[in-house]
Amino acid sequence: MATATDISILEAQKREPGTKGAARRVRVAGKIPAVIYGAGKEASSVAVDPRQVLRILKSESGHNTIFDLALDSDRVKAMIVDWQFEPIKGTLLHVDLQRIAMDKRLTVTVPVVLKGEPAGVKTEGGILEQLTREIEIECLPADIPKNIEVDVSHLVFGVEVRVKDLPHNPKLKFLTDEDQMIAHITTVKEEVVAAPEAVADATATPAEPEVIKKGKQETEGEEGEGDAKGKGKPAEKAEKSEKKEKK
Repeated sequence: MATATDISILEAQKREPGTKGAARRVRVAGKIPAVIYGAGKEASSVAVDPRQVLRILKSESGHNTIFDLALDSDRVKAMIVDWQFEPIKGTLLHVDLQRIAMDKRLTVTVPVVLKGEPAGVKTEGGILEQLTREIEIECLPADIPKNIEVDVSHLVFGVEVRVKDLPHNPKLKFLTDEDQMIAHITTVKEEVVAAPEAVADATATPAEPEVIKKGKQETEGEEGEGDAKGKGKPAEKAEKSEKKEKK
């Protein structure tokens, strides 16, 4: 039996497959639904303890951990290949498990860890940027590394680390494109921020011609409106009266 802190064994129980109601009952009982497949055998629907699964996922080797899956009287080597969390509460909902044959190579992803302080950071004021944080490899289950370390202390502007520059290990086959960049030195991108006075001037400037234009339109509108409605006729009569008086 697995102890509370043992991550080398994951206990599983058979469950009813296929329905949401069955999956809900599994979760109410404190377990989560899981599927185990691989090694040329049919897929099986099982229930597992989410606490044991989380211990595996949070361990040093993470989802690449090889453990014993105990189902009834059988015990097989297995690993976690997929998992699902509830997006709001963050609780574990489901996992996919794969049976592992220890004498057959498999494909996994492993993290890339940068080591050392780059010269381009110390002497040139640059910033170390990591573009690729994990790569895909092929190897035997027993040879899966926790991570792949690469020394970046030599990096300066114009020098890069790519997949082909990673330390060679004859037991590992890199499947990620060898020219894919891992890390390089970049510059700080300065963002120009306008002074408060400049922002205030820029805000006030468009408003000024807008007010003048509006006043002009109102004046022209009033003149046009007066002509259209005959408001110019009293002025015309006053002009005729003035001519008669002169005569």
